Amino acid sequence: MKVSIAMQTAVLGALGLGLGVAFNALSAQGPDKYSLKSPSDIAFADFKGYEDWSLVSSARTDEVLKVIVANPTMIKAYKSGIPGNGKPFPEGSKIAKLQWSPKKSTDAQFVVDVPDQFKQAFLMEKDSKRFPKTGGWGYAVFNYDAKTDTYTPDATSKADCGQACHLKVKDKNYIFHPYQKR
Repeated sequence: MKVSIAMQTAVLGALGLGLGVAFNALSAQGPDKYSLKSPSDIAFADFKGYEDWSLVSSARTDEVLKVIVANPTMIKAYKSGIPGNGKPFPEGSKIAKLQWSPKKSTDAQFVVDVPDQFKQAFLMEKDSKRFPKTGGWGYAVFNYDAKTDTYTPDATSKADCGQACHLKVKDKNYIFHPYQKR
């Protein structure tokens, strides 16, 4: 079947218009989270796929429910006994603490808090060359705004933003959460 040049041009034009509309809609949502960098020079893109990483632990404060996940490099290290065996986590280890505001479940027949709105991703990356002053760990915080469905780097984060808190667990290679028994 022969298609005229005019028909080809019309189809390509319609596709281009459709792609332009889609691109504009995406642009209106703000930057893709994986295009962001923290003030501490940690790229969110370095954590691509964190949504599928293995669970390390969970925690709760009065303000947030936390789920801690780690990349395969760090999970393998945990399973080998790190940090309890005194060895450091290897280069390339990455951990993410994902935080939600809590709410009471309206479905459960008992009192239980469940995640409500996502609030923040706190990220740590082991790279001793890039972060020699902080035990080899870099820290970044990306805040999430549910109203705009966008992430923004926390402007107060510096390379050592998490280091002050994590000094307390220096003997555990700066990691608070042990790999939980399953």
